[in-house]
Amino acid sequence: MTEQPVAGFAKDVRRSVCTVVVPCYNEALRLDRGGFLAFASHGPVELIFVDDGSTDGTGHLLDELCGHLRAAGVQARALSLSKNRGKGEAVRLGMLDALRRGAPIVGYFDADLATPPGEMSRLIRTMLETPADVALAARVALLGRKIVRKASRHYLGRVFATVASLILRMPVYDTQCGAKAFRRTPALEAALASPFSARWAFDVELLGRLRAGTSKAAGLPMEAFIEMPLQSWRDVGNSTLTFAAFPLLGIELLRIAFALRKWRAA
Repeated sequence: MTEQPVAGFAKDVRRSVCTVVVPCYNEALRLDRGGFLAFASHGPVELIFVDDGSTDGTGHLLDELCGHLRAAGVQARALSLSKNRGKGEAVRLGMLDALRRGAPIVGYFDADLATPPGEMSRLIRTMLETPADVALAARVALLGRKIVRKASRHYLGRVFATVASLILRMPVYDTQCGAKAFRRTPALEAALASPFSARWAFDVELLGRLRAGTSKAAGLPMEAFIEMPLQSWRDVGNSTLTFAAFPLLGIELLRIAFALRKWRAA
């Protein structure tokens, strides 16, 4: 099925170009050229693919993909990390690169397109049509929406989200959906200035840093954050984050709690 452009998105984006980071680790079997072309068709966005030290030929495929996208008139480039540093670092370095080049809005979503291109476009439109500085996609299984997720992942995810919201002191529903967008602010630049302590649950740490701020950049108020329930989302097979990794995420939450305590005190 061909996705239709989100009404109003292309017109708005021309006034404010946004850059979207796509972290990639051993994604050679899952990269969907057509899907990224569909995403770019919604408006003139830039795509940055960050190869996080892949060992399966992902880097070569990303070079080819960027070439196809540029031939289609899409701004696209690939960054390569010499070794695997974790999804959080891949996202952080990609977003920093975008900010250094002047991007007024930056975001990220997953290479497997679990969040459909049209939904990521709608998330960016939410940023452009509201005063929010941070827009989070949320997987909420409401009537009339198609959220396809394994029951085990859903219930473990609810436990994780509850603990994360307590750590953040925010009533956030879904910290771990891999689709987020951010307006360029001093708080964002400060939050990205140093590596995260977490490799996978970095989203929680990023949100915590944005709320806390630093001595040089004030934190963002609660009303600067908005969650957008997705209309569709699906689990994609062969995820690099397996069921066995959930206990590690719990350990990461503890690490993040201590890291944010130090961050707030700094």
